[in-house]
Amino acid sequence: MLEEAQRRGEPVLVAQLLRATAVARLVVAPMAAESEPLLDEILAHSRRHGLSLYRADAHALRGRLLVLTGQEDAALTEIARALAILDDMAGQDMQMSRREWAKMQAAALIDCWLVLNQLGVYEAAEEVIARAHRANRESAGPHDITLQLINRVKMLLGWGLRLERVDRHSEAAAKFTTAASMAIAVEAPFAESLFPRKMGVPAVDQIGVLAAALALAAPDAAHIERLEQLTAEPRFPHEQVIIAIALARCHDHAGQRAEALKVLNATRASLGEDYSATTMRLNLMRELARLDSDGEHGAASSMVDYITALEAELWSMRESQIATLNTRREHERLSAQHGAISQQALQDPLTGLPNRRALDEHLRALSAKTTAQPLAVALIDLDRFKGVNDEHSHAEGDDVLRVVASTLRDALRGDDLVARYGGDEFVALLPGAPVSAAKQALGRAVSAVASLPIHLSHGVTLSVGLVSLRPQERADQVLSRADAAMYQAKRRGGNQVATTSSAPPEQPVAPPETDPAPEAEEHP
Repeated sequence: MLEEAQRRGEPVLVAQLLRATAVARLVVAPMAAESEPLLDEILAHSRRHGLSLYRADAHALRGRLLVLTGQEDAALTEIARALAILDDMAGQDMQMSRREWAKMQAAALIDCWLVLNQLGVYEAAEEVIARAHRANRESAGPHDITLQLINRVKMLLGWGLRLERVDRHSEAAAKFTTAASMAIAVEAPFAESLFPRKMGVPAVDQIGVLAAALALAAPDAAHIERLEQLTAEPRFPHEQVIIAIALARCHDHAGQRAEALKVLNATRASLGEDYSATTMRLNLMRELARLDSDGEHGAASSMVDYITALEAELWSMRESQIATLNTRREHERLSAQHGAISQQALQDPLTGLPNRRALDEHLRALSAKTTAQPLAVALIDLDRFKGVNDEHSHAEGDDVLRVVASTLRDALRGDDLVARYGGDEFVALLPGAPVSAAKQALGRAVSAVASLPIHLSHGVTLSVGLVSLRPQERADQVLSRADAAMYQAKRRGGNQVATTSSAPPEQPVAPPETDPAPEAEEHP
């Protein structure tokens, strides 16, 4: 599907499929490294087509990949880049519907949240997941609501366990209580969600972190059987540790300390060399140490002092992470603003398409690339556009230009370029397309504009002149030939594509006849 979309799909569809292909590899640990070139491609594609949400999400997904390989500082930088893009968005991308925009914005924020949650930067994670909830509330169905609640429960439990490590037990208890309330609130949307589930069985008996929330809020032997069943199911390391700690506390509360230690040690062994959840691993080790040292002799006071000092240092490092995130986020935001000013010089402010200057740069670059050959060049003019301005208004004319620009961009392939050439003229560059294939693609664009509702197009159609770039040909030469072909389409009534090969050949002009040489006069 991705391969086919890249040949002729519109930019948003290509971005969607690239993202799905990358995520499918990212969530399978042995295949995660294969997502890297796909993420690079998303970044390049989203920059080329102005898809800011997909660019932000690509940075967030890179962050997820870096966490998997233990590169936490680099992951934090990627999240700062993603959030800076999301912070600076002025409004909805007109290439996407309002619902698509909201869902993709929520997805990008959730991908940021996943990294922040794994890194234990909970304050920032709380802000990001709240934004995701706001982005999704208008279009969210039961499944999205269930997922949001489960994510927040997971975050609150991790946050509570982290607070316990610095002896902020009352704050930790508040987090556990809130998580337990949310676990109960999940029941209604879960029953209507798309989660694979056993019908008629409560969510807390099927979702491990929900059961863990109830157990951590009020440890009791009554939770043991449910948690033991849920512990046996395969889970992500982050969730696995939370459930194990909850089960161990319930065993300990029931006076079964040996069972508690057995659960924790088994979980530690199952994590192996996976360091994608470092904070959770430390929570697990702290729980093991707590149970081991609560025996008859307890821990040596010097060891307790050491652990306390170490935890204080780790907490200080965590606060430094938050400061680092905020600093990098602001730096990326300012850099993006500077880049946006530079980009404006290459963008047509009315349609958002590349302008003539950008077109010249692209044409020069593509003509030098062998992979872009053959290169089809089309000059596109609007039929009857002057009448829109004369009979309606220039504001209506501007609206028509925007609609036609969007229709042209959507009708061509993801790697094709559409630029505004000036007035009511556009130029399309189709790299790697022979004239026959380019004519079919532009024919679809002509049909798409002709099929627009009359209140949007006011009846304008397209006249397209299509040529193929010749070796060593300058930009002005190829555009001049495309312009001549476009006038052929105009003369035939418009609403069509004309190529140089389809234009009637010019008749050779005979040289002017010359008078015969005068005869020489005879002189006597």
